[in-house]
Amino acid sequence: MHLDRLINLLEIVAVAGRPVSVPEIQKATGLPKPTCYRLIQSLQDQRLLDQPAEDGRFVIGERMIRISLLGKSDIDVRRCAAPLLKAATNSFNETVFLARFRGGKVEIIHVETPGDPGRAFIHPGLGERPMHACSCSKAIAAFAEPEFQESILTRSLKAYTEHTKVTKADLRAEFSQIVAQGFADCDQEIDLGIASVAAPVSIGNIGAIFSVGAVGPIRRFERDYRHEIGRKLTGLSDKISGAIQLCNVAEV
Repeated sequence: MHLDRLINLLEIVAVAGRPVSVPEIQKATGLPKPTCYRLIQSLQDQRLLDQPAEDGRFVIGERMIRISLLGKSDIDVRRCAAPLLKAATNSFNETVFLARFRGGKVEIIHVETPGDPGRAFIHPGLGERPMHACSCSKAIAAFAEPEFQESILTRSLKAYTEHTKVTKADLRAEFSQIVAQGFADCDQEIDLGIASVAAPVSIGNIGAIFSVGAVGPIRRFERDYRHEIGRKLTGLSDKISGAIQLCNVAEV
């Protein structure tokens, strides 16, 4: 019975889709006021509910979002993010992709390509990307814990082209630059003639576990153009984060 009450309370907060007050929760559950307060406190102690402001209202907690997100398949994530990625592809008229961090690796999990039949474009492929030589990976690594960054820097780093950064000093400097500008830049570091740019997608307090990027031929993707798209990607990343979290909350 106690577990049923906790689950019912979580469902009420999740379905509301907005911060909910204790009186609203109590009215919806029909629980006595002391019981309702006690259950909310228990859920808050376990970070299954959060109180984002000092107004007595609650939302689904970061721990619950993390649990739901960890169990979410790539198919579910793509379903949440695909409309936004497609809109960005149409807006940029360039290939846009979504990458995911898990198990200490970054993988591209979804790609949208331009629909313009006269437009030459690059398809980056799906799957794992090197942590030191791809915009989608570096956009995540730059915002990771220092210990994880150090684990990247102490690996044997492959030079895919003459443009690949393989020294600790160069990568540390680049991570700092990524944090300052909000997006990562890849100039022919994996394949000659191909450049990309990506922004981290942070999920609440969990951190950057996704990234969204664009890729194209270097003849178009020169530095100023990449940075123009990079600034737009930082705004898109907020929308993707919201879409993924909204899907999580709806399915809690």
